[in-house]
Amino acid sequence: MFPNFLPTTVSQLTEPASIALAQSIKQIAIATPLTTQPIATTYVQQGSGGIPLLLIHGFDGSVFEFRHLIPLLAWQNETWAVDLLGFGFTNRPAGIKFSPSAIKTHLYYFWKTLINQPVILVGASMGGAAAIDFTLSYPEAVQKLVLIDSTGLVGSPPIGKLMFPPLDYLATEFLRNPKVRQSITRTAYKNKKLATLDSQLCASLHLECSDWNKALIAFTKSGGYSAFRFKTLSQIAQPTLILWGDSDKILGTRDAKRFKLAIPNSKLIWIEDCGHVPHVEQPQIVAQNILEFR
Repeated sequence: MFPNFLPTTVSQLTEPASIALAQSIKQIAIATPLTTQPIATTYVQQGSGGIPLLLIHGFDGSVFEFRHLIPLLAWQNETWAVDLLGFGFTNRPAGIKFSPSAIKTHLYYFWKTLINQPVILVGASMGGAAAIDFTLSYPEAVQKLVLIDSTGLVGSPPIGKLMFPPLDYLATEFLRNPKVRQSITRTAYKNKKLATLDSQLCASLHLECSDWNKALIAFTKSGGYSAFRFKTLSQIAQPTLILWGDSDKILGTRDAKRFKLAIPNSKLIWIEDCGHVPHVEQPQIVAQNILEFR
């Protein structure tokens, strides 16, 4: 019923969208310059036609973030979502430096292997910073850019200061704590009723993957995604859609306007009555705005 690379606790999912996405997840071995062995990379692909959409999840997230959004986009466009290197259910090979540079390289070879044509690149939260980095490095691969409550205008998170032994292990165990993850999930939503047990399971399934904590520690020690300069953001030539929850309690709302000022050909749309994860909380509105973006 479910792919065998997912943890057995996937059987505890209860909501139809979560179950359907879990059943559709695939893995492919992607060859990259990062290691001599291909990297088993987890992704979802649905739909056909139109400009391909490529969705990138946030920090310590996975393709499950897009369980509600993918079906709404796929009826009109070929839609992909991928677990970034070091995150989700994508393998974490020993010897790789889990850094923004490695993530970008892995993402490029995923795109080159499976898509190989310009995409509408959609990044949520930290995925927005990854999408910006990718767009600046491989502009030929990106036709349009969509940022959803994106990071990229602030430096690395405070938890990075704890990433030295033995606090690095303790920091990841803190993030693994169900009560902590429940609190994060509730903070991300404006409508707290959406912070269901199923949503919490979607946000934590990947914690059972081998070396989850080691990769998270390594990524955080790398410095993560530092703040992009306004001058750097001004080099983004692609039409850019900025979608932002008007009640974001994770990042606030100030950076939405700053992205709009920094990226030349950009449009800002506020998602009303929504927190940090509009793609989960208001997927119909997010999908409509993406599909109508010209």
